[in-house]
Amino acid sequence: MKKVQVAVKKLAHGSELVLPSYATKNSAGADILAAVDTDTHLHPGERAIIPTGIQIALPAGYEAQIRPRSGLAVKNGITCLNSPGTIDADYRGEVGVILINHGTETFIIQRGMRIAQMIIAPVVMALWSEVDDLEPTARGAGGFGSTGTGS
Repeated sequence: MKKVQVAVKKLAHGSELVLPSYATKNSAGADILAAVDTDTHLHPGERAIIPTGIQIALPAGYEAQIRPRSGLAVKNGITCLNSPGTIDADYRGEVGVILINHGTETFIIQRGMRIAQMIIAPVVMALWSEVDDLEPTARGAGGFGSTGTGS
């Protein structure tokens, strides 16, 4: 597994929270925590940006992806909007997580709760080249279910 150094700055409202951490030695995503000052009630259908109390500095050529935690999704209907959310290498603001409650009951976000996962991934930048025609394929322009459901 490749490793990359990521600088993390704790903000005052997240100073006693732990840094993003991996639950197991082979976890792809590091858990990130809620740096809310008081319990935050997320009602069914409601969304909110939850602060994490950290800023990060990624090396050039990398991004951080913010993804939902499967346990929150299956047990409570809590997931991340704009998922995966992208944090670019040149962003230096606080990491925020956009959570939405797709469940049927109000969900309470507590300080220090694991609310999302952060994946660090390499980025490939495209060199765009305008052409008059594209190389044909067997699929062509078929999309949105055009390949069938097959069994």
